[in-house]
Amino acid sequence: MKTAVIGTGMMGQHHVRLYSDIKDSELVGVCDQNAEQTERLCGLYGGNPYTDYREMLDKEKPDAVTIALPTYLHRQATMDCLDAGIDVLVEKPIAKTVEEAQEMIAEAKRLDRVLQVGHIERFNPAVTQLKERLEAGELGKIFTIHSRRQSPYPGRITDVGVASDLATHELDMMRNIAQSEVTSMTADVSKVMNTDNEDIVLGLLRFENSILGILDVNWVTPTKVREVSVTGENGMFTVDYLNQNLTFHANYAAEQSERTEWFKTKFGVTEGDFTRFRVEKKEPLRVEIESFMQCCRDKSTPLVTGEDGMEALALALKIVECGNHNKCKR
Repeated sequence: MKTAVIGTGMMGQHHVRLYSDIKDSELVGVCDQNAEQTERLCGLYGGNPYTDYREMLDKEKPDAVTIALPTYLHRQATMDCLDAGIDVLVEKPIAKTVEEAQEMIAEAKRLDRVLQVGHIERFNPAVTQLKERLEAGELGKIFTIHSRRQSPYPGRITDVGVASDLATHELDMMRNIAQSEVTSMTADVSKVMNTDNEDIVLGLLRFENSILGILDVNWVTPTKVREVSVTGENGMFTVDYLNQNLTFHANYAAEQSERTEWFKTKFGVTEGDFTRFRVEKKEPLRVEIESFMQCCRDKSTPLVTGEDGMEALALALKIVECGNHNKCKR
Protein backbone atom coordinates (compact mmCIF):
# COMPACT_ATOMS: atom_id res chain seq x y z
CA MET A 1 0.00 0.00 0.00
CA LYS A 2 1.42 3.37 -1.04
CA THR A 3 1.29 5.79 1.90
CA ALA A 4 2.08 9.47 2.45
CA VAL A 5 2.03 12.09 5.20
CA ILE A 6 0.88 15.70 4.93
CA GLY A 7 2.23 17.82 7.78
CA THR A 8 5.47 17.13 9.64
CA GLY A 9 4.94 18.61 13.08
CA MET A 10 5.49 16.46 16.15
CA MET A 11 2.77 13.92 15.31
CA GLY A 12 3.40 14.01 11.57
CA GLN A 13 7.03 13.00 12.08
CA HIS A 14 5.93 9.91 14.02
CA HIS A 15 3.52 8.98 11.24
CA VAL A 16 6.39 9.24 8.73
CA ARG A 17 8.59 7.00 10.89
CA LEU A 18 5.93 4.34 11.28
CA TYR A 19 4.74 4.31 7.66
CA SER A 20 8.36 3.65 6.69
CA ASP A 21 8.58 0.71 9.11
CA ILE A 22 5.18 -1.00 8.98
CA LYS A 23 4.95 -4.11 6.86
CA ASP A 24 3.05 -3.68 3.57
CA SER A 25 3.45 0.12 3.70
CA GLU A 26 5.48 1.87 1.02
CA LEU A 27 6.10 5.47 2.09
CA VAL A 28 6.06 7.40 -1.19
CA GLY A 29 5.78 11.02 -0.10
CA VAL A 30 6.15 13.51 2.74
CA CYS A 31 4.76 17.03 2.44
CA ASP A 32 5.24 20.20 4.45
CA GLN A 33 5.93 23.83 3.68
CA ASN A 34 9.17 23.39 5.58
CA ALA A 35 11.28 21.97 2.73
CA GLU A 36 14.30 21.37 4.95
CA GLN A 37 12.15 19.30 7.30
CA THR A 38 10.67 17.11 4.55
CA GLU A 39 14.06 16.50 2.97
CA ARG A 40 15.51 15.50 6.32
CA LEU A 41 12.66 13.07 7.02
CA CYS A 42 12.81 11.54 3.54
CA GLY A 43 16.55 11.10 3.97
CA LEU A 44 15.89 9.16 7.17
CA TYR A 45 12.78 7.20 6.24
CA GLY A 46 12.35 7.24 2.45
CA GLY A 47 9.75 8.72 0.15
CA ASN A 48 9.96 11.92 -1.87
CA PRO A 49 9.77 15.41 -0.32
CA TYR A 50 7.12 17.93 -1.35
CA THR A 51 6.00 21.39 -0.30
CA ASP A 52 2.66 21.16 -2.20
CA TYR A 53 0.48 18.21 -1.22
CA ARG A 54 -1.61 18.45 -4.39
CA GLU A 55 1.53 17.90 -6.44
CA MET A 56 2.41 14.93 -4.22
CA LEU A 57 -1.04 13.39 -4.67
CA ASP A 58 -0.84 13.83 -8.43
CA LYS A 59 2.68 12.41 -8.83
CA GLU A 60 2.80 9.69 -6.18
CA LYS A 61 -0.86 8.58 -6.21
CA PRO A 62 -0.85 7.20 -2.65
CA ASP A 63 -3.55 4.80 -1.48
CA ALA A 64 -3.67 6.14 2.06
CA VAL A 65 -2.63 9.44 3.63
CA THR A 66 -2.21 10.84 7.12
CA ILE A 67 -3.14 14.51 7.52
CA ALA A 68 -1.31 16.07 10.47
CA LEU A 69 -1.63 19.74 9.59
CA PRO A 70 -2.81 22.58 11.85
CA THR A 71 -6.50 22.06 12.58
CA TYR A 72 -7.82 24.87 10.38
CA LEU A 73 -6.29 23.13 7.32
CA HIS A 74 -7.81 19.69 7.97
CA ARG A 75 -11.01 20.17 5.99
CA GLN A 76 -9.48 21.27 2.71
CA ALA A 77 -6.67 18.74 2.70
CA THR A 78 -9.06 15.93 3.62
CA MET A 79 -11.53 16.87 0.89
CA ASP A 80 -8.72 17.02 -1.70
CA CYS A 81 -7.44 13.59 -0.70
CA LEU A 82 -10.89 12.02 -0.69
CA ASP A 83 -11.67 13.53 -4.10
CA ALA A 84 -8.42 12.01 -5.40
CA GLY A 85 -9.65 8.57 -4.32
CA ILE A 86 -7.41 8.33 -1.25
CA ASP A 87 -8.32 6.97 2.20
CA VAL A 88 -7.59 9.42 5.03
CA LEU A 89 -6.38 9.26 8.62
CA VAL A 90 -6.79 12.80 9.94
CA GLU A 91 -5.29 13.77 13.26
CA LYS A 92 -7.61 15.07 15.97
CA PRO A 93 -9.43 17.34 16.31
CA ILE A 94 -11.12 16.31 13.08
CA ALA A 95 -11.71 19.93 12.03
CA LYS A 96 -12.02 23.50 13.26
CA THR A 97 -15.84 23.42 13.31
CA VAL A 98 -18.61 20.84 13.42
CA GLU A 99 -19.83 22.06 10.03
CA GLU A 100 -16.44 21.33 8.47
CA ALA A 101 -16.45 17.87 10.04
CA GLN A 102 -19.89 17.19 8.61
CA GLU A 103 -18.66 18.06 5.11
CA MET A 104 -15.68 15.72 5.46
CA ILE A 105 -17.86 12.85 6.68
CA ALA A 106 -20.40 13.36 3.89
CA GLU A 107 -17.69 13.41 1.23
CA ALA A 108 -16.09 10.21 2.53
CA LYS A 109 -19.47 8.48 2.45
CA ARG A 110 -20.26 9.79 -1.04
CA LEU A 111 -16.98 8.47 -2.41
CA ASP A 112 -16.93 5.30 -0.28
CA ARG A 113 -13.54 6.15 1.21
CA VAL A 114 -12.18 5.44 4.70
CA LEU A 115 -12.11 8.45 7.04
CA GLN A 116 -10.49 7.71 10.40
CA VAL A 117 -9.77 10.25 13.15
CA GLY A 118 -6.56 10.03 15.16
CA HIS A 119 -7.84 9.56 18.71
CA ILE A 120 -4.77 7.56 19.65
CA GLU A 121 -5.80 6.50 23.17
CA ARG A 122 -8.43 4.15 21.74
CA PHE A 123 -5.48 2.04 20.59
CA ASN A 124 -3.63 2.11 23.92
CA PRO A 125 -3.25 -1.54 25.07
CA ALA A 126 -4.29 -0.61 28.63
CA VAL A 127 -7.51 0.92 27.29
CA THR A 128 -8.15 -2.13 25.11
CA GLN A 129 -7.92 -4.37 28.18
CA LEU A 130 -10.06 -1.98 30.23
CA LYS A 131 -12.80 -2.16 27.60
CA GLU A 132 -12.65 -5.95 27.58
CA ARG A 133 -13.00 -6.11 31.36
CA LEU A 134 -15.88 -3.62 31.40
CA GLU A 135 -17.69 -5.52 28.67
CA ALA A 136 -17.21 -8.72 30.68
CA GLY A 137 -19.07 -7.05 33.56
CA GLU A 138 -16.14 -7.06 36.00
CA LEU A 139 -17.00 -3.57 37.32
CA GLY A 140 -20.76 -4.02 37.38
CA LYS A 141 -22.79 -0.87 36.85
CA ILE A 142 -20.64 2.17 36.03
CA PHE A 143 -21.17 5.28 38.17
CA THR A 144 -18.48 7.77 37.14
CA ILE A 145 -15.70 8.31 34.58
CA HIS A 146 -12.99 10.70 35.77
CA SER A 147 -10.54 11.89 33.09
CA ARG A 148 -7.37 13.89 33.78
CA ARG A 149 -5.21 15.12 30.93
CA GLN A 150 -2.73 17.78 31.96
CA SER A 151 0.61 19.06 30.71
CA PRO A 152 2.80 22.14 30.33
CA TYR A 153 1.83 24.65 27.65
CA PRO A 154 2.80 23.41 24.15
CA GLY A 155 4.12 26.37 22.18
CA ARG A 156 3.61 24.39 18.95
CA ILE A 157 -0.19 24.78 19.14
CA THR A 158 -1.63 28.23 18.45
CA ASP A 159 -4.83 27.66 16.44
CA VAL A 160 -6.97 25.88 19.07
CA GLY A 161 -7.33 25.83 22.85
CA VAL A 162 -6.87 22.99 25.30
CA ALA A 163 -10.50 21.88 24.84
CA SER A 164 -10.04 21.00 21.17
CA ASP A 165 -6.47 19.75 21.57
CA LEU A 166 -6.56 17.71 24.81
CA ALA A 167 -10.17 17.47 25.98
CA THR A 168 -11.24 15.83 22.70
CA HIS A 169 -9.16 12.77 23.70
CA GLU A 170 -10.97 12.39 27.00
CA LEU A 171 -14.42 13.25 25.69
CA ASP A 172 -14.03 10.56 23.05
CA MET A 173 -12.84 8.14 25.74
CA MET A 174 -15.82 8.95 27.97
CA ARG A 175 -18.26 8.25 25.13
CA ASN A 176 -16.39 5.05 24.32
CA ILE A 177 -16.56 3.82 27.91
CA ALA A 178 -20.08 5.02 28.70
CA GLN A 179 -21.50 3.77 25.40
CA SER A 180 -23.94 6.64 25.73
CA GLU A 181 -24.36 10.28 24.69
CA VAL A 182 -24.11 13.43 26.81
CA THR A 183 -27.39 15.08 27.78
CA SER A 184 -26.14 17.99 29.90
CA MET A 185 -22.95 19.55 31.19
CA THR A 186 -21.56 22.21 33.48
CA ALA A 187 -18.14 23.69 32.90
CA ASP A 188 -15.65 26.40 33.71
CA VAL A 189 -12.73 27.51 31.56
CA SER A 190 -9.83 29.89 32.13
CA LYS A 191 -7.17 31.69 30.12
CA VAL A 192 -4.12 32.15 32.33
CA MET A 193 -1.28 31.90 29.81
CA ASN A 194 -2.12 35.18 28.03
CA THR A 195 -3.38 33.45 24.89
CA ASP A 196 -6.54 33.84 22.83
CA ASN A 197 -7.71 30.33 23.71
CA GLU A 198 -8.63 28.55 26.93
CA ASP A 199 -5.87 26.62 28.72
CA ILE A 200 -7.85 25.23 31.70
CA VAL A 201 -11.09 23.26 31.38
CA LEU A 202 -13.10 21.70 34.21
CA GLY A 203 -16.32 19.96 33.27
CA LEU A 204 -19.08 17.75 34.65
CA LEU A 205 -21.10 15.74 32.13
CA ARG A 206 -24.26 13.69 32.48
CA PHE A 207 -24.81 10.81 30.06
CA GLU A 208 -28.16 9.39 28.96
CA ASN A 209 -27.53 6.24 31.00
CA SER A 210 -26.92 8.36 34.16
CA ILE A 211 -23.13 7.95 34.20
CA LEU A 212 -21.33 11.09 35.38
CA GLY A 213 -18.20 12.25 33.58
CA ILE A 214 -15.61 14.44 35.34
CA LEU A 215 -13.21 16.26 33.02
CA ASP A 216 -10.00 17.91 34.30
CA VAL A 217 -7.82 19.19 31.47
CA ASN A 218 -5.19 21.92 31.30
CA TRP A 219 -1.97 23.24 29.82
CA VAL A 220 -0.64 24.68 33.09
CA THR A 221 0.51 21.58 35.01
CA PRO A 222 4.34 21.30 34.99
CA THR A 223 4.25 17.52 34.44
CA LYS A 224 2.24 15.29 32.14
CA VAL A 225 -0.78 13.52 33.59
CA ARG A 226 -2.77 11.13 31.40
CA GLU A 227 -5.27 9.11 33.41
CA VAL A 228 -8.84 7.87 33.39
CA SER A 229 -10.61 6.22 36.34
CA VAL A 230 -13.89 4.32 36.03
CA THR A 231 -15.83 3.75 39.25
CA GLY A 232 -18.68 1.27 39.56
CA GLU A 233 -20.43 -1.24 41.78
CA ASN A 234 -17.43 -3.48 42.32
CA GLY A 235 -14.65 -0.90 42.64
CA MET A 236 -12.53 1.32 40.40
CA PHE A 237 -10.39 0.71 37.31
CA THR A 238 -7.62 3.23 36.54
CA VAL A 239 -5.64 3.53 33.31
CA ASP A 240 -2.35 5.41 33.18
CA TYR A 241 -2.07 6.10 29.45
CA LEU A 242 1.60 7.12 29.55
CA ASN A 243 2.86 3.96 31.27
CA GLN A 244 0.13 1.72 29.83
CA ASN A 245 -0.83 0.52 33.31
CA LEU A 246 -4.24 -0.86 34.28
CA THR A 247 -5.08 -1.23 37.97
CA PHE A 248 -8.18 -2.15 39.97
CA HIS A 249 -9.19 -1.16 43.51
CA ALA A 250 -11.87 -3.60 44.60
CA ASN A 251 -14.85 -2.70 46.75
CA TYR A 252 -14.39 -5.11 49.66
CA ALA A 253 -18.09 -5.21 50.49
CA ALA A 254 -18.86 -6.23 46.90
CA GLU A 255 -16.62 -9.28 47.41
CA GLN A 256 -18.50 -10.43 50.53
CA SER A 257 -21.61 -12.03 49.07
CA GLU A 258 -22.49 -13.70 52.38
CA ARG A 259 -23.02 -10.37 54.14
CA THR A 260 -26.54 -9.38 55.07
CA GLU A 261 -28.39 -6.66 53.18
CA TRP A 262 -28.35 -4.56 56.37
CA PHE A 263 -24.58 -4.83 56.64
CA LYS A 264 -24.13 -3.95 52.97
CA THR A 265 -26.30 -0.88 53.44
CA LYS A 266 -24.47 0.30 56.53
CA PHE A 267 -20.95 -0.58 55.35
CA GLY A 268 -21.49 -0.72 51.60
CA VAL A 269 -18.15 0.52 50.27
CA THR A 270 -14.80 -0.29 51.85
CA GLU A 271 -11.29 -0.69 50.49
CA GLY A 272 -10.58 -4.15 49.09
CA ASP A 273 -7.75 -5.74 47.14
CA PHE A 274 -5.53 -3.78 44.77
CA THR A 275 -4.61 -5.46 41.47
CA ARG A 276 -2.19 -4.39 38.75
CA PHE A 277 -2.93 -6.26 35.56
CA ARG A 278 -0.32 -7.36 33.07
CA VAL A 279 -0.56 -5.27 29.90
CA GLU A 280 1.43 -6.14 26.80
CA LYS A 281 3.04 -2.81 25.89
CA LYS A 282 2.67 -1.55 22.32
CA GLU A 283 3.11 1.80 20.62
CA PRO A 284 -0.49 3.07 20.28
CA LEU A 285 0.25 5.07 17.12
CA ARG A 286 1.63 1.98 15.39
CA VAL A 287 -1.50 0.04 16.34
CA GLU A 288 -3.64 2.93 15.10
CA ILE A 289 -1.91 3.12 11.71
CA GLU A 290 -1.97 -0.65 11.26
CA SER A 291 -5.70 -0.63 12.05
CA PHE A 292 -6.23 2.21 9.56
CA MET A 293 -4.37 0.34 6.82
CA GLN A 294 -6.43 -2.78 7.49
CA CYS A 295 -9.63 -0.73 7.13
CA CYS A 296 -8.30 0.63 3.83
CA ARG A 297 -7.72 -2.92 2.58
CA ASP A 298 -11.07 -4.26 3.80
CA LYS A 299 -13.13 -1.08 3.33
CA SER A 300 -14.30 -1.71 6.88
CA THR A 301 -15.46 0.78 9.52
CA PRO A 302 -12.60 2.35 11.53
CA LEU A 303 -12.49 2.01 15.30
CA VAL A 304 -12.66 5.82 15.45
CA THR A 305 -15.03 7.09 12.77
CA GLY A 306 -15.53 10.57 11.41
CA GLU A 307 -18.72 10.72 13.45
CA ASP A 308 -16.77 9.89 16.62
CA GLY A 309 -14.33 12.68 15.87
CA MET A 310 -17.14 15.12 15.15
CA GLU A 311 -18.95 14.30 18.40
CA ALA A 312 -15.76 14.77 20.46
CA LEU A 313 -15.22 18.14 18.75
CA ALA A 314 -18.83 19.18 19.32
CA LEU A 315 -18.54 18.37 23.02
CA ALA A 316 -15.25 20.25 23.33
CA LEU A 317 -16.69 23.36 21.68
CA LYS A 318 -19.82 23.11 23.83
CA ILE A 319 -17.73 22.93 26.99
CA VAL A 320 -15.98 26.17 26.07
CA GLU A 321 -19.38 27.78 25.49
CA CYS A 322 -20.63 26.42 28.80
CA GLY A 323 -17.66 27.98 30.55
CA ASN A 324 -19.42 31.31 30.25
CA HIS A 325 -22.97 30.07 30.88
CA ASN A 326 -22.45 27.49 33.66
CA LYS A 327 -24.92 24.81 32.45
CA CYS A 328 -25.86 23.65 28.97
CA LYS A 329 -28.20 21.10 27.46
CA ARG A 330 -26.93 19.10 24.49
